[in-house]
Amino acid sequence: MLHLEHSWTPNIDRLAEDGVMLTQHIAAASVCTPSRAAFLTGRYPLRSGMVSSNGYRVLQWTGVSGGLPTNETTFAKILKDRGYATGLIGKWHLGLNCESSNDHCHHPLNHGFDHFYGMPFSMMGDCIHWELSEKRAGMEHKLNVCFQIMAFAALTLTAGKLTHLTSGSWTPVVWSTIAATLLFVTSYSIGVLIVHADCFLMRNHTITEQPMHFQRTTSLILKEVSSFVQRNKHRPFLLFVSFLHVHTPLITTEKFRGKSAHGLYGDNTEEMDWMVGQILDTLDMEGLTNSTLVYFTSDHGGSLEAQLRKEQYGGWNGIYKGGKGMGGWEGGIRVPGIFRWPGVLQAGRVIHEPTSLMDVFPTVVQLGGGEVPQDRVTDGRDLLPLLLGTAQHSDHEFLLHYCENFLHAARWRQRDGGRLWKVHYMTPLFHPEGAGACYGRGVCPCSGDQVAHHDPPLLFDLCRDPSEAHALTPDTEPSFYHVMDTVARAVEEHRRTLIPVPLQLDTLGNIWRPWLQPCCGQFPLCWCDREGDPR
Repeated sequence: MLHLEHSWTPNIDRLAEDGVMLTQHIAAASVCTPSRAAFLTGRYPLRSGMVSSNGYRVLQWTGVSGGLPTNETTFAKILKDRGYATGLIGKWHLGLNCESSNDHCHHPLNHGFDHFYGMPFSMMGDCIHWELSEKRAGMEHKLNVCFQIMAFAALTLTAGKLTHLTSGSWTPVVWSTIAATLLFVTSYSIGVLIVHADCFLMRNHTITEQPMHFQRTTSLILKEVSSFVQRNKHRPFLLFVSFLHVHTPLITTEKFRGKSAHGLYGDNTEEMDWMVGQILDTLDMEGLTNSTLVYFTSDHGGSLEAQLRKEQYGGWNGIYKGGKGMGGWEGGIRVPGIFRWPGVLQAGRVIHEPTSLMDVFPTVVQLGGGEVPQDRVTDGRDLLPLLLGTAQHSDHEFLLHYCENFLHAARWRQRDGGRLWKVHYMTPLFHPEGAGACYGRGVCPCSGDQVAHHDPPLLFDLCRDPSEAHALTPDTEPSFYHVMDTVARAVEEHRRTLIPVPLQLDTLGNIWRPWLQPCCGQFPLCWCDREGDPR
């Protein structure tokens, strides 16, 4: 542990000091949509179809048909049936509609939450026309190329008609000119269209702000958290606060801009920490601290490729190799894990056993008096014995690490020898060669010619080499073949439990469809502000 004279996250640090910290807490995916699906359902995202096979790593638009299937059971749904008030405030990014712009088949309220306030999509650079663009820049380039082709065709046809080199009607000239004009206008307006299409707030089923006014979003979210707690303080409740912070474009209020020693990312992190403190203070003021289990984590590691003019905007992952979007490397999937429950969990405990975000599902369900569904495979394990100290070892002997629907790596906690093995079957090829990420592209690929297939697989001992810097070989590790055989058998056993389901993030479910686009006005004039100024 590094002691700093001035902590820049005092509230998160206080959570860790007063609670139990998990040092090997693992996300089920290295990007948000599949990771969040696994967190809510306790199942690898491949089981629910919340992955793709063709490069669409997350849901690309709000107006797509893909999303968390209605036959999946979230811990919110089970606790709601047990009489809990259930709320989600912040980011969702697990789909919205199926067949119309207001059927809300994938909406949080259709997955066990009885209150929702936040973004149905995700924060992104395109929300503020930032230089680091997720889709606007690429679409503008494609539209400009198409415009140039169509404009050239229109000019050629026009010249042919005027010089009498071509015969026939003027219809092709007119239509090619109209097409060129539409492409030109669209290329210059696509950024505005994206902002209105994806960057908006909802309260339950109603759009309240389209597009968002970002300088007041933080205060709106905190106000909503306080209101939810006050409304439900006399009954059991589950509240999932899903921060929009530490995600590009790092929107930070004036109060925190330029305050940290770590640039805009530091400013944004410090503001999120302040928000954590405000939420903890709300629990204190309402007398709920000792009766509330608080859990803090992240859905994946920092985005190393989110870099602009040598400024790092996507965070960093310390000693761990890789980052967001990399299916197997620790930097993309090892995340914070803190549980605080005063009087129940021993303050200051540190657990070095492998645990997963999927474990929250059975843990919360059983604490709330519910039952884990028996009609499907649940990959999470009840954490309470480990947190209480009545169990010394994690129930996870093996954990699998997918990138889309491709198995990139697996880990084995060898209980009889105390070793923690990591086997990599596939790894992305970093660019430029020797770098630690796929610079020049938004995220590393999961498959294709930019991914290396390892035969034999790469082997690391994470206990001795947490940075995955030194691959072991049969010459350097006597147990090499034993480890490989054991993990291979576990992978095969896992694969026998998989049932094919439609992949929600593949092309069919991930294409923008205008009839699925939420709009608080007459489409495409989507604009409203029902929030007012919270100050």
